[in-house]
Amino acid sequence: MFDAQTKSLLGRSGVFAVLTVGKAEDAPDACKALLDGGVTAIELALRTPAAMQAVELVAREVPEMLLGIGTVIKKGQAKAVKELGADFGVSPGYNPSIVKEAQTAGLPFAPGIATASELEQAYELGCDTMKLFPAEPLGGISYLKAMSGPYSYLGISFVPLGGVNLSNLGLWASQQNVLAVGGSWIAGKQLVEAHDWKTITKNAKEAMEVWNSIRK
Repeated sequence: MFDAQTKSLLGRSGVFAVLTVGKAEDAPDACKALLDGGVTAIELALRTPAAMQAVELVAREVPEMLLGIGTVIKKGQAKAVKELGADFGVSPGYNPSIVKEAQTAGLPFAPGIATASELEQAYELGCDTMKLFPAEPLGGISYLKAMSGPYSYLGISFVPLGGVNLSNLGLWASQQNVLAVGGSWIAGKQLVEAHDWKTITKNAKEAMEVWNSIRK
C-alpha cells in the first residue's frame, strides 16, 4: 500500500504534524512554518468543512511538503484527495472498504489498527504500513512491542499517533519498526488560528532535534 518512495520520504521526515484547519488559506502558511522547523510531512485531517480546499491549496502552493491526509473514513474521500494532490492517507480505524478504495485510487494508505486481529486483516489486504492509534492510551511502547512481536518477521512499519508528544517522542523514535510519529502538539489548531507561525516553527525544530538525536 505504501510505495517505496512515499515510505522513504515519510521515514526521512520522521515526525509529521497533524493539522486541523478552520480556514483553508491558513494551511499553506502552517506548512511553511513547519518546513522552516524541519518537519517535511503533515497529516491534514478531514474534520472541517475547509479541509478539502486546504488539501488543494497545500498541494499547489507547498509542493515540497509530503501531503498526508487524515480521518479518511467516508466513501469517496480517498479518490477525492488523491485527485487533489495528496501523497498518502491514513484513518483512525480499520475499514476494509476504505482500504480497498484507496488501493483503487492509487493512494498510499495506512489504516489505523489497535489489535493483532486488525493488523492481520490489514496485512491480508496488502498493508505493510499501519497507524497505531491511539498509541499511548493503548499502552505505549510496551503495547507495541507485545502486540507486534509475533509479526516482526513481516517487515510491518508503524506510525503511532494519539498521546505522542515531545516528552515521549524519543522513546518512540528508538523503536526500529516505527517509521514516523505524528502529533497535533506541533501545529495545534489554536496556534494555526492565531497565526502563531513562530511557535509552530519552534515546536517543529524541537521535535526534529529529538528525532534526529536518535535516528540520524
